[in-house]
Amino acid sequence: MPPSTDAWALWEDRFADFLDAQAAATDAAHDRAHVERVVATARRLARAENAQMDVVVPAAWLHDCVVLPKDAPDRAQASRRAAEAAQDFLTEEGYPERWIPDIKHAIAAHSYSGDVAPETIEAKVVQDADRLDALGAIGLARCFAVGGALERPLYDPDDPFCDHRVPDDDTYTLDHVYAKLLRLPETMKTEAGQEEADRRATFLRRYLDQLREELPEPSAAS
Repeated sequence: MPPSTDAWALWEDRFADFLDAQAAATDAAHDRAHVERVVATARRLARAENAQMDVVVPAAWLHDCVVLPKDAPDRAQASRRAAEAAQDFLTEEGYPERWIPDIKHAIAAHSYSGDVAPETIEAKVVQDADRLDALGAIGLARCFAVGGALERPLYDPDDPFCDHRVPDDDTYTLDHVYAKLLRLPETMKTEAGQEEADRRATFLRRYLDQLREELPEPSAAS
């Protein structure tokens, strides 16, 4: 039996309080608002995929309880560290023990850079929900927020759209759209996630078409 609505509200308050206490966010793209969006998306996907909410909701709330800066050398370890921290917290708080291993796995597997394959439908839901937040209008806003925080130029004036070069998102912010964001739809693990990813990627392509119209020809910019 899933918890009652009142019980869920109490647990989610505890998840949120723990998350806030970690001061985990390192930038505007990984703040509390990001987590709340991932939770909302994960719920929708879980309903569509018949996933276990007792796993999906805590994992979505706690997936970023440990966050490392985008340019940190050990960035790829963040999801594993978050999984360990979440396991310790949930055990201490008395969350039903039977769900904790699957929650830990879902958190460890959510990361694009963590290289942990999702093995359960719940882990697939959480991974898809997190990746969907990197697509569409909100994904573009997050991309620019991170690029600004890292003081990277918006684009390469000689080839803004990577027409003749390999994308370099360590140097140019817009390159991240090509290096990662437009590749996310092919990584989706659920049918519901795939449908939403395709829709959001279409928006990104429309944005790039509009930007191409607005920018000067590369020869004029160089």
